[in-house]
Amino acid sequence: MPFVRIDALRADADRLDALGRAVHDALVETLGIPPDDRFQILVGHDGTTSTLRHGTYLGVRRDDGIVYVAITMRSGRTPAQKQALYRRIAELAEEYAGTEPRNMFITVTENESIDWSLGNGAAQYV
Repeated sequence: MPFVRIDALRADADRLDALGRAVHDALVETLGIPPDDRFQILVGHDGTTSTLRHGTYLGVRRDDGIVYVAITMRSGRTPAQKQALYRRIAELAEEYAGTEPRNMFITVTENESIDWSLGNGAAQYV
């Protein structure tokens, strides 16, 4: 049950959709997430009233094609699975949305089953 937020600079609806598909497809392929388990917030920033900041930390030359992906999911994935996920998201974001891999900034936050309510005020995973 990942919960995904994607923020992209100057992204229209089509690009946001493509980025959302890229992340979801990568989650399905690399972590075995069920195909219908898709919960995403997709936000485009216009660069004026809302924007994204980026630097060249660790020598990565990012530009205004920057995309931030924040994934929250239950714990239990190995470092190798997470590395495969990051690679696949970057590959599919380039294929689907034309986003250069250097502009994909991805974070994963893990939590426990009790930290989820998927509706009706219930903790379905407990």
